[in-house]
Amino acid sequence: MAKTYFTLTGTKHYYGTDFLEKGMKITLEKEPDNEYDKEAIQVKMKGMGKIGYVANSPYTIIGDSMSAGRIYDRIDDKAKAKVVMVTSSGVLCKLSKKKKNKKLLKELESEHKEVTVKQDMVTEEKILEVLRQIEE
Repeated sequence: MAKTYFTLTGTKHYYGTDFLEKGMKITLEKEPDNEYDKEAIQVKMKGMGKIGYVANSPYTIIGDSMSAGRIYDRIDDKAKAKVVMVTSSGVLCKLSKKKKNKKLLKELESEHKEVTVKQDMVTEEKILEVLRQIEE
């Protein structure tokens, strides 16, 4: 998967950008009920909540970073990302790679609702355990 960059915007409506630093972890969360943008993706930070949105306008996107519309179908309801650079014109961020094991486990669990496994530490052993439960 190629690196996916996006611009964090709307920060002035929340906490600003003074606290943001390169490498900080953030979470993207789709907001399908947003009345202004059906492809809205809010950006959250642990302990703070919403800190802004993924830019979805050519006027707010930095350089060649992707808009929320281009990212929307590439992510699940939630995704992880990191701050790459804080500039006066916006915050550039990078989407983290999906964890294949977590995605596989989620698919298995959705197909077989009776199977539940904690997703905090997804390993090959846990996936095999789920498969054994399904076979029973």
